[in-house]
Amino acid sequence: MSAQFRRADGARVLADLNALRAFGRYKTGVHRPTFSEAHRQSLSWLAERLPDAQLTPTIDGIGNVLGTSAKPGPKLLAGSHLESQNHAGWLDGPLGVIYALEAARVLNPDPSIPGAVEVASWCDEEGHFGSFLGSRSYVGQVSEADIDAARDRSSPRSMREALTEMGLAGRPRLQAERGRHIGYLEAHIEQGDMLEHSELKIGIVTSIVGIWQYRIVFAGEQNHAGTTRMAVRKDAGLALARFCVAIDARFPAACGPRTVWTTGRITLDPGAPSIIPGRAEMLFQIRDDDPAVIARLEQLLHALADADSASGSCQIAVERIRTGAPAMMDAAFQDTIEAASRDLAGGRSLRMPSGAGHDAQVLATIMPAGMLFVPSIGGVSHHWTENTADADIVTGADVFVETCRRLLADAASIIPQAG
Repeated sequence: MSAQFRRADGARVLADLNALRAFGRYKTGVHRPTFSEAHRQSLSWLAERLPDAQLTPTIDGIGNVLGTSAKPGPKLLAGSHLESQNHAGWLDGPLGVIYALEAARVLNPDPSIPGAVEVASWCDEEGHFGSFLGSRSYVGQVSEADIDAARDRSSPRSMREALTEMGLAGRPRLQAERGRHIGYLEAHIEQGDMLEHSELKIGIVTSIVGIWQYRIVFAGEQNHAGTTRMAVRKDAGLALARFCVAIDARFPAACGPRTVWTTGRITLDPGAPSIIPGRAEMLFQIRDDDPAVIARLEQLLHALADADSASGSCQIAVERIRTGAPAMMDAAFQDTIEAASRDLAGGRSLRMPSGAGHDAQVLATIMPAGMLFVPSIGGVSHHWTENTADADIVTGADVFVETCRRLLADAASIIPQAG
């Protein structure tokens, strides 16, 4: 193996991840929602360690942590997020931040390495207050009005109140300096079982799915559950249940090979056992990396609702409440991850789409972006039992560091020609 390869300090990577695990520890995972005290502690912990990688730390006015370098040469941006879902796993987010920190510690002090890795921890990737607020703020997609309107999904607290409690009120929000970075690299646990099932070590992300979400409302007629004959009922709850069955019957013929759909929440009004619900609501989500597939399924969703409204006892209204364009990962980044995997992971890699959303899809709107996955034990994520074998974490760190080195070297070889 050539001496030019740069490896991670595996023991240091594991120690850092376990140090972060202590902030908001919950069973074998963490409970570290955005702008909680545990989240604040994790941001401070990261900021204190960035100087070890020759980076100047800043925590900005939306809770992003940025470590910037004064080293001459190309700059590669890398990172992920530090908050968690409620009572969830210890690696979802922190793995990517620590890999980025490790790459910066290994590469930035080395005078033979052209340029530097800059580190980011994006705030609220998990969506406690909104959708990718930290990374979207960095690329200029979040207004002050958006922050004014943001509320914690688990409490009445506004984002303005949370920022004040965190000591961040009045701080400027950092904006991307266009052209500063050759691209953005993010690492993550797979959150699925494809790598583990295939006995592979590295996932090379080809695309990140778009997420479309809908509110579907069923309007029936509230009435007494004991005295209203079945033949004349206008039961909104029953209409909702039948609609869910119809979706599962019709979507498979119209979807793509990796399409998924989920009914995430159902509410009945008034929701009492002795009252026929006059109104029902479901939140419904579709994920795919092909906008044409999403458009086809959305059209089918409206067609099913129109047909049921015309022939049934309830009226059905479909409202799109969230859209998320899919993002393609940069081909050169994919090739570089694969090359590093051949040398440091025995070539045990797989090109694959991401079925979950990540900050990389936001950064991809302004710069080339790439992602790599490491295996998830049992495919579990967003649960406190989420885990990855230590050996797989260290292998992923090695591949990440070497990928960063190669991306910087490639950029440095091109820059003089451009000048």
